[in-house]
Amino acid sequence: MFESDFSINSDVDLDADLDADLSGFSHIPVLSQEVIQGLAVHPGGYYLDLTVGGGGHSRLILAAADNVKLTASDRDELAIAAAQQNLAEYGKQVDFIQQNFANYHFPARTYDGILADLGVSSHHLDQPERGFSFRHKANLDMRMDRQQSWSAADVVNEWEETDLADIFFKYGEERLSRRIAKRIIERRPFYTTTELAEAIAGCVPPKYRHGRIHPATRVFQALRIVVNDELNSLETLIAKAPEALVPGGKIAIISFHSLEDRIVKHGLRNSPILHILTKKPITAQDDEIAQNPRSRSAKLRIAQRINDRD
Repeated sequence: MFESDFSINSDVDLDADLDADLSGFSHIPVLSQEVIQGLAVHPGGYYLDLTVGGGGHSRLILAAADNVKLTASDRDELAIAAAQQNLAEYGKQVDFIQQNFANYHFPARTYDGILADLGVSSHHLDQPERGFSFRHKANLDMRMDRQQSWSAADVVNEWEETDLADIFFKYGEERLSRRIAKRIIERRPFYTTTELAEAIAGCVPPKYRHGRIHPATRVFQALRIVVNDELNSLETLIAKAPEALVPGGKIAIISFHSLEDRIVKHGLRNSPILHILTKKPITAQDDEIAQNPRSRSAKLRIAQRINDRD
């Protein structure tokens, strides 16, 4: 990718951030019991959590049976640090890897279960400096891996109007994508989340401006997906991960919007070595939604690697 004058400096002070309070990563894992039951965690099993976050799901996997081993991966260095802290009691049962799951080396026939909890975490949304949310003023960042050189500011300030409109429509399902892209071109450069959100809100009709969600919500989703190459990474994951399952092993993927769920649904279904265990996605019950509103949009799909003789 390109670099520009608008790029956020990737040479961040990671040591200072790692010394900060990591408790924000200790969020409630969504669909937790459904994940553990779906993976059928058993004694001595070996599992892979590709989006460990603060270790919520990983802790449940490790606690579900005796002598469980787990590899915990995440592209965010703070997530890895938080998981190491939160799972310290499990010692050598856990290996940690900082990596985008699209680049993960999936060893053949290794894992009894693989989990991926997709999308942006509550921690990312709640930390203003990460630039994922427009609720607070922050740099237009949105990088999950902050060693990556380009950010949302590059996309907003450098891309052509037609390209911006296309990604807002494709990845944000934003029906006013062309109008919003035109306003961005007129008003840029943008340096902060709030500047961009205000420009978007100012160019849409009043009824749209005061609707159920903020008019910048879909644009911010699209920018986040593009900056982190989320959908391409997901397609790569689904193409490669099944080979890493032992026969009978299970893969569980939690998605949070229709674009992700569509890829998961068709990707698992089209794999020649997987059997679908969830004809329809598993969703959160009312009691979980009341305790954890983020779970409202979660969809869990599970598939199992078939035996060679099948």
